[in-house]
Amino acid sequence: MDERHGTVVIGAGPAGLTAAYELLRHGATVRVFEADAVVGGISRTVERDGWRFDIGGHRFFTKVGRVEEFWHEILPDEEFLLRPRMSRIFYRGALYDYPLNAGNALRNLGVREAARCMGSYAKARLRPPKDQSHFEGWVSARFGWRLYSIFFKTYTEKVWGMPADQLQADWAAQRIKNLSLSSAVLNALLPRRNRTDVTSLIEEFQYPKFGPGMMWERCTQEVRRRGGEVTTGAWVTAVHRNGGRAVAVTVDGAAGERRVPADHVISSMPISELVAAVRPAAPPEVLACAAGLRYRDFLTVALVVPQEFSFPDNWIYVHDPAVNVGRIQNFGSWSPYLVKDGRTCLGLEYFVFEDDETWRTSDADLVARATAELEQLGLVRPGAVESGYVVRMPKAYPVYDDRYQHNVDTIRAWLARELPNVHPVGRNGMHRYNNQDHSMLTAMLTAENIVHGAGHDVWSVNVEQDYHEQSSGNGDGRRGTGRDAPTVPARTVSAVGGGRAPDRRPTGVN
Repeated sequence: MDERHGTVVIGAGPAGLTAAYELLRHGATVRVFEADAVVGGISRTVERDGWRFDIGGHRFFTKVGRVEEFWHEILPDEEFLLRPRMSRIFYRGALYDYPLNAGNALRNLGVREAARCMGSYAKARLRPPKDQSHFEGWVSARFGWRLYSIFFKTYTEKVWGMPADQLQADWAAQRIKNLSLSSAVLNALLPRRNRTDVTSLIEEFQYPKFGPGMMWERCTQEVRRRGGEVTTGAWVTAVHRNGGRAVAVTVDGAAGERRVPADHVISSMPISELVAAVRPAAPPEVLACAAGLRYRDFLTVALVVPQEFSFPDNWIYVHDPAVNVGRIQNFGSWSPYLVKDGRTCLGLEYFVFEDDETWRTSDADLVARATAELEQLGLVRPGAVESGYVVRMPKAYPVYDDRYQHNVDTIRAWLARELPNVHPVGRNGMHRYNNQDHSMLTAMLTAENIVHGAGHDVWSVNVEQDYHEQSSGNGDGRRGTGRDAPTVPARTVSAVGGGRAPDRRPTGVN
């Protein structure tokens, strides 16, 4: 690689920091600029008064061997805990096991409703919806309308803030690709110990003892130790181009505004903001596509409660339409090091837009509202909440509306033609619903493209191959995912790359 100025990396989340670390392996010059005051992006760990919050929840499980190796290169085994995986669905005052347990579901639904669900499923199999281009049609074709309305519709519309028939099926295909009612019932009814051909959701996952931010704080230290530069509180306000390439960026921070030359730019900032920052400006049609991309924002209200109100789940999906909360984490179930003093902390997650009323509500009012909803759901007694904290996360999830694919394709084509040395990576960088490990893989492949001219198609990550948070019936299920986003609880994703990493058995608290 013949470089004079090195690579500028925009963003110090999992993708940006992985890219920097990988480039430094090859002796490249790297400068990372992060607009926020802390590193990690949505994979950070937020600390308030000694309580630690995992924003969105991150199970460290991957089938990409090099990602697994990276995690354990950054953090030693003793810094990981091996944690039990548990999630349930709250619907009409009852908790449903997930994965599906036939007896539990039958008791909660009742024989009559269960029969209606099966009849609805049979009807969908005989006469599937004609239009399966949107989420509603795609899912109801595979589960029937009644199960779709119970276990998918309400939660999905909470997450995305739009009717489910306006959300594109691409998202469903990416997240729940191979799940069907028949496979779920088989997994529920057939004992896994007698089957090696049926997969089940992982039962354990790895977890950094002080939360996922621990990984990226340590990675930042390593990048600096190896000679890289990581600057927080530094906004990249412009990407300058000349002669068919990016040649520099403008950075605005505590030291004022400065221009930083670059041979390559790796960007994990929202791709819409990247396009808007290019100077001279992109053509009007490309700017219009960038402006047309939408994002869903996210806030967590963390409530401190006595330990007696703890529950074993990592989180509970709330399908009850009577409350606005979409999911409730129990931070103590992730790690005992996140909580203290004989108490636990419950994180109520709300999916919002930055300009809506909930986002603008004061912290005190949000704590009061979340407390009332937690009591309404019967998960704590009135007066049990001792204190609360609010964490806001803008642009947490790229929206898959009916124009997103056209917009992204237009931007991709323009960048490839006009700025081939600008490399989008990660979730917001590519406007793709990547998990942490997928985001890291896009960064690893991009680093190889820069250093070796490897020619990897980074956009194929999370598209080509099945990638489940599942282990086969004869596996141990101990390899862990950067799961950093809410999905319907029937969760399936896909990825490229991989190979099994050496088995690791980290010790910790269970």
